[in-house]
Amino acid sequence: MSDTVFEAVYREIFPFWEKLSDTVRALICQNSKALNFTKGKNIHNGSECSGVVIVRSGCLRLYIMSDEGKEITLYRLHRMDMCMLSASCVLDAVTFDVFLDVEEDSECFLISGPAFVAAAKRNPEVRIFALETAVSRFSDVMWVMQQILFMSMDKRLAIFLLDESARTGSDTISLTHGQIALYIGSAREVVSRMLKYFANEGIVEVFRGGIRILDKKRLRKLAL
Repeated sequence: MSDTVFEAVYREIFPFWEKLSDTVRALICQNSKALNFTKGKNIHNGSECSGVVIVRSGCLRLYIMSDEGKEITLYRLHRMDMCMLSASCVLDAVTFDVFLDVEEDSECFLISGPAFVAAAKRNPEVRIFALETAVSRFSDVMWVMQQILFMSMDKRLAIFLLDESARTGSDTISLTHGQIALYIGSAREVVSRMLKYFANEGIVEVFRGGIRILDKKRLRKLAL
């Protein structure tokens, strides 16, 4: 792929881009790849430095995993979102393993970790941007942990459904019970029981492969 294609995107998402020298911009573009991933593929497994991932289309899921194999979703990445935690060589302070799976067929740009590190060493703005991006994501992580540790299941599920509806602009949530369970750090059976309760109360309609919100006002009350 031509460097100009990468540069057009990087100029849009990197606030430091115009401050870089032509040499450094070329270094980043020449060490970038456009990759297509199919649903279900793991593209980052643990603590290796896979590089900086930028989503052009589709959806990725970043999560941590216990020794017993239990997963907790930290956040999802959609169009024009960026993952810095997959580039551990860029962020020395990140010492825990994270995993990155493809939730939908996705097109991504991947900047190699060493190239991004080289750019950061020459330009403090690059390293500051990487740290600020990581810090903003840690706020998302803390919100997830707060929900898991301190919120009741009905509240967590209500918040998720409302957030997903706001993100997609639709009252129909096209996700399975298993997917929702992965996203909110619960078990599929627990999610199914809670959705059945919501359905019996007339708050949602449950159908094969999705949920339709019927009473958003009551759902908001549960989320408070």
